[in-house]
Amino acid sequence: MTAVFATHIELDGRDIAWIGGTKVKVTEVVLDKIAYGWSPEEIHFQHPHLSLAQIHGALTYYYENQSQLDAQIRHGSGESAKIASQVSDVDFRRKLTNFKQPL
Repeated sequence: MTAVFATHIELDGRDIAWIGGTKVKVTEVVLDKIAYGWSPEEIHFQHPHLSLAQIHGALTYYYENQSQLDAQIRHGSGESAKIASQVSDVDFRRKLTNFKQPL
């Protein structure tokens, strides 16, 4: 009897890759590797709910689809920067500062 093991990667309706059975995007694992230089073992230590097989599967999927996922990462970074610039205006920061001050 032959056993087949596979870590499933699921694509949602927007073609975003997720680690099957989790709420973790493949790009989240990839960003841990890129941003922090973490090995799969360190990623597993930081995210113990993911198995090493899932982490390796996510990285394999990334390397097989690198240009598409890099574009998604760039798009996400652009969206984050856009949102940050919208909420980082002077009036908003002043209101937050006033709100934090004790009465």
